[in-house]
Amino acid sequence: MKQVQLTDFLPTTKKELEIRKWDEVDVVLFSGDAYVDHPSFAGAVVGRIIEHEGYRVALVPQPNWRDDLRDFKKLGRPRKFFAVTAGCMDSMVNHYTANKRLRSDDAYSPNGKAGFRPDRATTTYCKILKQLFPDVPIVIGGIEASLRRVTHYDYWDDELKPCILVDSNADLLIYGMGELPLKQIIAELNEGKSFDELTDIPQTAYLAKTDAIPEYKDTETFTLFSHKECKRDKERQAKNYRVVEEESNKIKANRLIQGIDDQTSVVINPPFPPMKREDLDASFELPFTRLPHPKYNGKTIPAYEMIKFSVNIHRGCFGGCSFCAISAHQGKHIVSRSEDSIIHEIQKIKELPDFKGYLSDLGGPSANMYGMEGRNRELCEKCKRFSCIQPTICKNLNTDHTRLLNLYKRVDSISGIKKSFIGSGVRYDLLLAKDDDPKINKSHQEYTEELISNHVSGRLKVAPEHTSDRVLKMMRKPSFTLFEQFNKIFDQINRKFNLNQQIIPYFISSHPGCTQEDMAELACKTKRLDFKLEQVQDFTPTPMTLSTEMYYTGIHPYTLEKVWTPRNAQEKLEQRKFFFWYKYEFRNQITNDLRKMNRPDLIKTLFGK
Repeated sequence: MKQVQLTDFLPTTKKELEIRKWDEVDVVLFSGDAYVDHPSFAGAVVGRIIEHEGYRVALVPQPNWRDDLRDFKKLGRPRKFFAVTAGCMDSMVNHYTANKRLRSDDAYSPNGKAGFRPDRATTTYCKILKQLFPDVPIVIGGIEASLRRVTHYDYWDDELKPCILVDSNADLLIYGMGELPLKQIIAELNEGKSFDELTDIPQTAYLAKTDAIPEYKDTETFTLFSHKECKRDKERQAKNYRVVEEESNKIKANRLIQGIDDQTSVVINPPFPPMKREDLDASFELPFTRLPHPKYNGKTIPAYEMIKFSVNIHRGCFGGCSFCAISAHQGKHIVSRSEDSIIHEIQKIKELPDFKGYLSDLGGPSANMYGMEGRNRELCEKCKRFSCIQPTICKNLNTDHTRLLNLYKRVDSISGIKKSFIGSGVRYDLLLAKDDDPKINKSHQEYTEELISNHVSGRLKVAPEHTSDRVLKMMRKPSFTLFEQFNKIFDQINRKFNLNQQIIPYFISSHPGCTQEDMAELACKTKRLDFKLEQVQDFTPTPMTLSTEMYYTGIHPYTLEKVWTPRNAQEKLEQRKFFFWYKYEFRNQITNDLRKMNRPDLIKTLFGK
């Protein structure tokens, strides 16, 4: 690998600007993450896109918001705008556990130390910038801004909050993956437009006077219930959610408008159509060094250590899980990189000094959706389903795994690659699906065997999430019987190839609709399969997911039926302990609870000889 120079990174200090002989920049980008110049880190991607469009851009990672604010002043006033992102994670999820306890670490900070970013980082950074530079426009983006673009439930304050543009006072919000809207913003600014005129850019949101909302060509406009109405009536909030989710999943969506107060509305322009493969490839071809900035020499950034030898092969997820925000942010339509682009990135990884020949992941939001799309594009353009595979697998979805198998073979044939592992979660319901085409069914079988025999690093991650079909329906996950089938196949293939590998299932407690008895049955079913669970978590309500709407409203947005949800700490603890039935300290509590449920059969299953 060639020696990396300081000027190979985006500038982060006044000194680095002077090295480049820059006296000012066009855009200053503030990020809640440490600066890792890698395509998996939001700040680096945004900065490199802006740079590629011909602007001078500087990046301020994790600015100190507690002192005299020198980090916000040091690069001066940008010529065009400030850009702000909280980083790769929502700052509140980053900071707090499901029980609202402060976390002691931060994977996106040097040495994993907490405390380098504020709560609600997007809003905090914007308020400071507006105080210091009131006339400079601010563009916000990233997952924290994206999932707060409409009225949303905030778990940490336990209240409905309006669009984040209101509290942050930012001028423009980019939702979803930001390449295409960023490019159009820059193009329109270059045409001489002012920020006030940037009202026609897809995949953006802005505040406007309710009686003076600009027109938007070639699409219909749908008016949501206002923020005030949603605060008064939880059913209206639930109904809003369904509209927002359906419009997010459409290829040809409507514009959305939501009143904030009597004078102001948020206008949410429809998203861009799914990216083309060439555009996604181009993003990954930007001149990333793939390294942390030299300022972190001698320190480790845990999130980088996890992914530095991994390759993201596609974007999007059509799973539609109730508790997951990926489809709300990345979209449900899969955009796959070309094989050549992936191979080119692997060649760069091979040059890293500590690479030993092992790729930790060839994956994405889900491991095995690469290359998958609808057989008939016209049907996809009319579709507003939240998922292509739930509650049933769409007949129009081509689940052929042949492209993915070919990719694995090509990667494994690269000189210097000893092994490519799959670290992303696998959708076993896709592998067990029965298609009318026997060739596709054969690809499912071949992929399953190839995955388990050649691409598991000792442990394979899958996410059944629960064992109760009623709860799984709320989660938009397949029946647990499919996991049981896949577990048998996993064991059979291990025996066939004389392998000693584990399957690691992920489970969630305290999800809307889940009762204590459901958790007791989960304990029994997983015990029968000889699992002592490790990868478990309480459900955490995060903005703009179906599960969060059910948690807050007590209503299912699609059926408007009431949904019971465990809400307080005691109810959550009573559910969580069933994960650990095998620990002696929980035995008496669980036995007493099962007696109260009148379930002596479960006591016998868990603790009988």
